[in-house]
Amino acid sequence: MWANYLPEAYRQEVFGGVIGAFLATIFILAIIFFVALYIYQAWAWMVIAKKRKHKHPWLAWIPFAASAMRLQLGGFHWAWVFLFLIPVLGWIAVIVLLTISMWRIFEKQKYAGWLALSFPLMIIPKFGIFGIVYFVVIGLVAWKKRR
Repeated sequence: MWANYLPEAYRQEVFGGVIGAFLATIFILAIIFFVALYIYQAWAWMVIAKKRKHKHPWLAWIPFAASAMRLQLGGFHWAWVFLFLIPVLGWIAVIVLLTISMWRIFEKQKYAGWLALSFPLMIIPKFGIFGIVYFVVIGLVAWKKRR
């Protein structure tokens, strides 16, 4: 192997550079993946908000405001989103309220309300597969025509 002809210190630098480049590539690909997921879910929620005739469907693109918009679509006051500021218990409360809101939204769109359970289950590591289900469900609710 050509690396055997290099001094030991230089071999370690080359190897470290390769590992660094590999990790940087993985990091960049992960960022691209998560940005794509964010764009997809924001677009889907914007379409759902338009179907529900929300005044400001563009709020789906703003992280904190998107949760407030989903609460409004589900019949709750938007201010409940401030529970996010209370660590742990507030987060749990908002997740429960968002799940109830999604249940109501899905039923108004003529889908089964229990599909909203994919949202809280995707947060639990053991049920991570529900993350995929969540994205499929919001895609169906946003773009599939109901008869």
